Amino acid sequence: MKSRFALAAILAAASGAALAHPGHETAGFLSGFAHPLGGLDHLLAMLAVGLYAARQPGAARWMLPAGFVLAMLAGAGLGALGVALPAVEAGIAASVLVFGLLIAFAARLPLAASLPLVAAFALFHGHAHHAEMGSASLAAYALGFALATMLLHGTGYLIARWMPETPVAQGIRRALGALVAGTGAVLLGV
Repeated sequence: MKSRFALAAILAAASGAALAHPGHETAGFLSGFAHPLGGLDHLLAMLAVGLYAARQPGAARWMLPAGFVLAMLAGAGLGALGVALPAVEAGIAASVLVFGLLIAFAARLPLAASLPLVAAFALFHGHAHHAEMGSASLAAYALGFALATMLLHGTGYLIARWMPETPVAQGIRRALGALVAGTGAVLLGV
């Protein structure tokens, strides 16, 4: 049953990829929902947050994804206010690299370190989402990208929780983290 739910969540998350970035002529909720699903950088970072959070103890399991979504909305708000963030694309690419490394090394940072780290990277993602908004309503667009982000976090979380606690599964998780980190390094031009 868990595997069917995880598969359904993955397929639902992937279905929007074909709709994202067509020129941003569609305004509102649907374009906001499609944006995180269509860019490999956003997609991997948000799946990685869920994968990472699922392996953390206690409240970190929900606080990291929730903190990401809230900080991402704050980043969009900064964009709406005209506040520029430096190196937004590099910040997004760095998030892919760092989240991948956290998974690859099975890191367990204290919440006092991991939450600000996740939130700082989320500001870049939110700022980029706002920059791609076009003439859409900020509220509808933000609702769309926040919901898509939660779906991606949930998908990553379910994948991680679905995998058994065996050495083989741990190796697969670490390999996935290394793949995500490698993609981040390529995006950074490292």
